[in-house]
Amino acid sequence: MTPSFATSLDALSGWRTTLAKRLDDVAGFLREHELIDAHAAARLTNLRERLGHEKLVVAFVAEFSRGKSELINAIFFADTGRRVLPATPGRTTMCPVELAWDAAHAATLMTLPIETRRDGLSLAELRSQRRAWTTLPLHIHEPEQLAQALQEVTRTQWVTQGRARELGFWHNEQPDDNPPVNDAGLVEVPVWRHALINYPHPLLRQGLVVLDTPGLNAIGAEPELTLSLLPTAHATIFILGADTGVTRSDLNVWRDHLSTQGQTRFVVLNKIDALLDPLATRAAVEAQIDSQCADTARTLGIPAERVFPLSAREALAARIAGDEAALRRSRLPALEAALGTQLLPQRRQVLERAVLDGAQQLEAHVARRLGDQRLQLADQGLELRGLRGKSGARVGLMLKRVDIETQEFEQCTVRLHAMRGVHSRMLKDVLAELSADRLRDDVAQMQAEMKATLLNLGAKKAFVAMCGRLRGALAATQQRSEEIRAMLSASFTRLNGEFGFSLALTRAPELARFTEELDLIGHNYVKYLGLTQALRLSQPKFMEQFRRMLVSKLRVVFENASSEIELWNKATSAQVDSQLRERRRSFRRRRESLERIQIAGGELEQRLTEIEAQEARVQALSDRVHTLLEALREQACAGPQTGPGVAQFAVPSAALSAPSRADDAPPALRLAHA
Repeated sequence: MTPSFATSLDALSGWRTTLAKRLDDVAGFLREHELIDAHAAARLTNLRERLGHEKLVVAFVAEFSRGKSELINAIFFADTGRRVLPATPGRTTMCPVELAWDAAHAATLMTLPIETRRDGLSLAELRSQRRAWTTLPLHIHEPEQLAQALQEVTRTQWVTQGRARELGFWHNEQPDDNPPVNDAGLVEVPVWRHALINYPHPLLRQGLVVLDTPGLNAIGAEPELTLSLLPTAHATIFILGADTGVTRSDLNVWRDHLSTQGQTRFVVLNKIDALLDPLATRAAVEAQIDSQCADTARTLGIPAERVFPLSAREALAARIAGDEAALRRSRLPALEAALGTQLLPQRRQVLERAVLDGAQQLEAHVARRLGDQRLQLADQGLELRGLRGKSGARVGLMLKRVDIETQEFEQCTVRLHAMRGVHSRMLKDVLAELSADRLRDDVAQMQAEMKATLLNLGAKKAFVAMCGRLRGALAATQQRSEEIRAMLSASFTRLNGEFGFSLALTRAPELARFTEELDLIGHNYVKYLGLTQALRLSQPKFMEQFRRMLVSKLRVVFENASSEIELWNKATSAQVDSQLRERRRSFRRRRESLERIQIAGGELEQRLTEIEAQEARVQALSDRVHTLLEALREQACAGPQTGPGVAQFAVPSAALSAPSRADDAPPALRLAHA
């Protein structure tokens, strides 16, 4: 069969798993030989968790009845042998659905009642409040019960126009976007606001998150879907009908929510099988498909190669039947090739950079610790070799010298105390720029400026001004971090020269990526704060939800930046503490060694032999650490396996095997049609 996106993702997952094992080997060796302190261990743990829990989010966006769920089934779940998601004609998915796997919880369907919109809490806040969700166990080995459970995402209810307005589905100022009204004057709205499907599918186990979104009305009614979930997806697949082309509602979804997401966008013209005409030649049908693709690309303002005509229904049937020719006719492999060659290598490169940076920091950390041990052993060896043939009086003089050097060294504590005081004050000033209080004040100022204008028409200006202040805070933080580094560098130079330390500084944290994250949030929110949203923002509940969601997004950026700075500073302080302890231990060993020699002169050669053995051990440790880290780097640069049956990655030829996860999958599922 033609290699699928699932196969490529499996290869990526296998590469990550092998990388994680290599990292575990490094961490275990460093801990076993006491070559790592608490802060370096924390960095290792963070990198290990990232390798093990890195998520790949693929969002599927479409208006109703475009075949979105069928496409998800064809790409990700054809190996089950049946449809996993409900995919029947008409409206199916009525609320945003996330498919993922969290091993900490059982297989469940969690649904958030639509009424929670009235409370003003964002989805980010509600995710951790499990009592707010309705939980339904998924019986993954009983297809009929599973089918019935997953039909929950299709449920709707009829409410009054006033209730629909409170829930965000009815807007008097935008009548064209309002849902239909029945004969009783009631409006059909979803029962659920959001759904989380925790399901142990092999791909979901590997970190894939599939975001299935409903149609235009539901997208616009949930700000967090627009401002958080869709913009942070690693890829967005926009599905259109080949038989209809770009409709007005399709164009609204594209312009309002997807038109600025760059190279992560893929456009699908689904249902090309509907264009088949027994009275037309195959060439005529192909020409019609090509014409639809060209028109779609022109209408959406994207390159034609970003448009993929296909038939999801035929692709799913072909995959289940193992029909290679039918799969080629469905044209799904072209989309999967684009996902495999454009999306997955990008994720691989991000992880590769993180691993290589982590390996470099670890190697520098271990080199400092072992280098200091080498220095101490060399001093002791030189000192003891000078005692050969010397009298007991000479040994006594050496003992006095050790005591004097110890006393002189202890004077460094005064210098260290002064340095730490200055460091603490400077760090406190840096972290104040990124504090939650500072963030809340900036958001409150923006909100006040918005309220000061008629109908919040100055919302965009106020928001842009706030983003400017926050960028300024990050820039000021970067500058102050460099000032801290300059101060520590000067202090370390003096301590190294006067007291024999071997302190070395790594580069200060770079905050550019946090500024980029802030710019991305600003870009997405500015688009949302146009004239058409002014009336919504004038509603207190909607404004409060908007504020909570904004603070939640910004807090993540600033907390991550703050943690990065704090971790770097703690690691720097830990280096001083480590060398201080090691130096005191060295003085103690020197004195004990001289005392033993003073008592029994024959122990001099024995002690020299011990020092030489310790020097050899330090060298062996250094060589072993280098070997382990080199293996980790080679694995990171090798990338997933390439070869027959695996989609080709743009990576070096060195490869690693990707273990199959098919054995972990539950039996094939059978979902009843609605």
